[in-house]
Amino acid sequence: MSNPPGTKAYALKFISGKYQGGEFPLKSDKEIVIGRSSELDMVLVEDMVSRKHAKIVVQAGKVTIADLGSTNGTFVNGEKIKQARLKEGDRLLIGTSILKLLAAADGGKAIDEKAANAALEQVAAAKPKSAGAMSGRIEEVPLPDLLQLFQTSKKNGVLVVNTGQNDGRIYLRGGKVYYAVIDGNHELGPQKSFNRLITWDKGGFELQPPDGQEFMIELEESTEALLMDSLRQLDELRRIESSLPGRQSTLSLELPLEKPLRELKPDELDVFQLVHNFGSVGLVFDKSSASDLETATALHSLLKKGFVKRT
Repeated sequence: MSNPPGTKAYALKFISGKYQGGEFPLKSDKEIVIGRSSELDMVLVEDMVSRKHAKIVVQAGKVTIADLGSTNGTFVNGEKIKQARLKEGDRLLIGTSILKLLAAADGGKAIDEKAANAALEQVAAAKPKSAGAMSGRIEEVPLPDLLQLFQTSKKNGVLVVNTGQNDGRIYLRGGKVYYAVIDGNHELGPQKSFNRLITWDKGGFELQPPDGQEFMIELEESTEALLMDSLRQLDELRRIESSLPGRQSTLSLELPLEKPLRELKPDELDVFQLVHNFGSVGLVFDKSSASDLETATALHSLLKKGFVKRT
């Protein structure tokens, strides 16, 4: 049975979790009950999903979702809801599954809940046993959105992000980010590592169980505050970095120095010394005790004033 002519058809695409890659079509003027019970319309077999977890209704082109008193809650775009209207592109968190509301590719034809559930089970069966319960691609779920979901749902564990070249880890306790590290380089510090991780837009993620590691320094701000500051810095950093040499470039002092060093501000002097000691843009950023934004600002000033040059 297809949707009525002229009615937009929708589907839920699983972008993380046990059924990642699967899709479930939504029938117009039909209540879809989601839960662990095999009697329901959409069956998600996992411990964090309640027997009857939530219901979705598509009526007159409007899509609504309601939580059915589930133990672990239903979330829309990082907010725990009792009832909400959905729009195309919205992300849902049910159990360990993140789902995205999309326009149905086939226009909603040949909808059959039993066949859709069977297809989901095939997706789950084909997934490697080593894959984590919550895994996916940050192309589908950007890290800021993912962390907001984890904050609201109070997740514990280590969010591992791998780009194929770099490995990042964000540590969560009750949904709060308390540490971050890239490629095991703890010298960067958790704040700088976190800010850099937020810039990553490609790669796979997996939420792993807590690993018991303890750290001398922990991030104290809320996840929301960390994200707001990180995204603010990212916007400003992108404007400055376009005029800077790439991270693989080398730098040297502009000799002989014609201007007195007393003209430099303290943060510029610090970066000037780093250029002298290391001579690499990447190492200047890594070794700087300042944030990447502050380091970029100081380096930009040094280049403009003629104290350092690209070699």
